[in-house]
Amino acid sequence: MIKRIPVSALRVGMYITDLNNDWIPHNTQRRRGVIKKEETIEKIRRMGVDHVYIDVSRGLDSQDSEPAHEVEHRNEKALQSAGEQKPGVFRQVTVAEEMLFAQQVHTQAQGLVSNLMQSVKIGGAIDIAPIHQLADELQSSVFRNANALSCLGRIREKDNYLLEHSVNLSVLMSLFGNFRKLPPDVLHQTIVGALLHDIGKILTPDEILHKPGRLTSEEFEVMKAHARHSRDILKSTEGIGELTIITAAEHHERLDGSGYPEGLRGDEISIYGRMVAITDVYDAITSDRVYHKGLTPTQGLKKLLEWSGSHLDPALVREFIRCVGLYPIGSLVLLESGRLGVVVETNDEDQRLPVVRVMYNTRFRMPITVDTLDLARPGTQDRILRAVDPAEYKVDVRKFLV
Repeated sequence: MIKRIPVSALRVGMYITDLNNDWIPHNTQRRRGVIKKEETIEKIRRMGVDHVYIDVSRGLDSQDSEPAHEVEHRNEKALQSAGEQKPGVFRQVTVAEEMLFAQQVHTQAQGLVSNLMQSVKIGGAIDIAPIHQLADELQSSVFRNANALSCLGRIREKDNYLLEHSVNLSVLMSLFGNFRKLPPDVLHQTIVGALLHDIGKILTPDEILHKPGRLTSEEFEVMKAHARHSRDILKSTEGIGELTIITAAEHHERLDGSGYPEGLRGDEISIYGRMVAITDVYDAITSDRVYHKGLTPTQGLKKLLEWSGSHLDPALVREFIRCVGLYPIGSLVLLESGRLGVVVETNDEDQRLPVVRVMYNTRFRMPITVDTLDLARPGTQDRILRAVDPAEYKVDVRKFLV
């Protein structure tokens, strides 16, 4: 049986199945195995991990353990509670009307970030003017219909993670900031900060940045330095606002002080740093990486809830769930009819009733004609039972998003 225990209860002889530390996006430490020495436990403590998962059938148990299914039930209950609230994100045009412009902006963003990183890597200066223009266009697209850019953010390749992560993070921050009604200039600066948050990685050696295997402790320290490098590069760039620098510098800080580069705690972290931390973790854990299979969007939201309080701001996590939806775009859901559908558009009024694209019948175990179904349309009888893992049904959700 798999159970969760606090790190304080770890003992030699326990079998770890999950270090439960995907909130450290660049961590590639070994995630499972028997604890054979105290030094391993101390290393886990130094990571800032609060709880880990153990297999009590393969190692020692603890009186402080909690069955994993109970943790899952609590996370699901918290997610449903957040999902009962009205989203409060409104759109001016349909996703179809916005998609062409969104595709142009998304492609432009990838090209711009790629060229920017190449330029800075060879000693060139940051041309900030096109970055500001791009941030305005991202902001405008999200304001008209956030679903279009959100769809594009789910269509990505693991080998291009660094570039797509920067673009998707700016989209998520635009969505989050728009939801929280940040003043236009503040929202603009946070979008730019999200877009450039990883610019410091140009100073990280390629053999560490692209290493497919586990990083050594020394290599991980080098990797962590990118947040400080991002801050310093942006500080020296003319035309960069203070909130942009703060957003980029604090994206790896955590409430309990276990983050980096400064180890800030609680209110020492700005509201923008706490927002970008949530969006950064969410995008990282729901993305396929060379060394990491991405969680489903719904699983990702549950992890945000599980890590709330210790690492992430609980109130902001609940707000983030409201703005991306109970079933974020790209979620594969099982309907009462037995059909599977990919969520392609969220609902402005009720998070539980998104637009889905159905393509498979689980009762007959066969593909069906692809059809788009608005669960909020009067007369629609179907409802969502739960989110499911695409791997369980061998469904590539990307094929049904655009």
